[in-house]
Amino acid sequence: MLELFFSIIGLFTALLFSYQTVYLLVGLFHKPKLFTEAKDNRFAVLISARNEEVVIEYLLNSLRNQTYPSELYDVYVVADNCTDRTADIARQAGAIVLERFDTTHVGKGYALDFLLSHIKDTKGDTYYDGYFVFDADNILEPDFIEQMNLTFSAGYKIITSYRNSKNYDTNWISSGYALWFLREARYVNNARMILNTSCAVSGTGFLFHRDMLKKRNGWKYFLLTEDIEFSVFNVIDGEKIGYCHKAMLYDEQPETFSVSWKQRLRWARGFLQVFRRYGWGLFRGIFKNKGNRFSCLDLFVTTLPFIFVTILALLGYTVGVIWSLATQSPHLLWDVLVGVEAVGISYLTFFLMGLPTIITEWRSINSTPKRKILSLFTFSLYMFTWVFVGITALFKKVEWTPIRHNVVKKSVDDVKKQS
Repeated sequence: MLELFFSIIGLFTALLFSYQTVYLLVGLFHKPKLFTEAKDNRFAVLISARNEEVVIEYLLNSLRNQTYPSELYDVYVVADNCTDRTADIARQAGAIVLERFDTTHVGKGYALDFLLSHIKDTKGDTYYDGYFVFDADNILEPDFIEQMNLTFSAGYKIITSYRNSKNYDTNWISSGYALWFLREARYVNNARMILNTSCAVSGTGFLFHRDMLKKRNGWKYFLLTEDIEFSVFNVIDGEKIGYCHKAMLYDEQPETFSVSWKQRLRWARGFLQVFRRYGWGLFRGIFKNKGNRFSCLDLFVTTLPFIFVTILALLGYTVGVIWSLATQSPHLLWDVLVGVEAVGISYLTFFLMGLPTIITEWRSINSTPKRKILSLFTFSLYMFTWVFVGITALFKKVEWTPIRHNVVKKSVDDVKKQS
């Protein structure tokens, strides 16, 4: 019975994610979609920072050194409930700085809305063609804005980028994050872009057209994962989110399990919030959203609390083992072996998820060869921890809390020294 149960769960999971095999093949064998004609668009760069005095200077330096004409973009920083020198450092680096103190409405979504409201009041709602969003710990390749502008000029009103890592080689936690985001860039968003379906924004390094603010009179995305909420809302509304493979940024990943746990707990809870609020809209869109039917299906599967399937599998297995113990079943050893087999298959699945990414993105990963290979084997362990994070998120109240950034990389060259 346990074998049958796990077979059903496995079949359901395979069917649910089978289309991502197509993504894998497209990512492997098709070149990224690129554009060559650009317009002179004017941008505002938005940075929400909470006690980021250690790292924000280096993001601002990388913004100042962009190949895109400096007169066509302005950099704004909202120092959100800061108790350090973030605001002073940002001003000294040339940014336009606002300070916000609100301990009731806490989170990046509220900070961005505050900043955008100020820009609207001072510049109007048509002065800027588009808005970039970055986290304070990011560092950008010099042509980042230039590359994103090419895709923006082609008509995409929301665009995400290639998310690389500043600290891939620290340990299994940071490499697990980094490998996931690299895979997402090459084999999810890149494939979506090639297939002309919608991508999804992932936290930082994205650009959106000013028209996106008119839909809700500002940035009204306040759930724990405001980036996924933003993506889902606009896909339901008929927007196709683009991806720029040549626009690369470097992001800091957590290096301790406690910080990782806190961050991923917020993400897991945020996915539940998004699914609860927008799940029905995505489901309806599968049948009624003519231009974005597949995109609605894709994001429905992405935001679907997959942890429910995991809990169902764990519950069924636990009940089966307890029943075997209670009845002194001769099949108890076999039941245990079924569980071991399930864990082994899961490990192999995660290993195979990471393998193509390690191979094709080898040169983009800033780490030693030994660390790169080792990270392929520890990636499965990182993925397994998501099970416990997801289960906890179902029952624990989660609030937005800042993640402190301490990895100092002064430039892109500094990041690449790890290779």
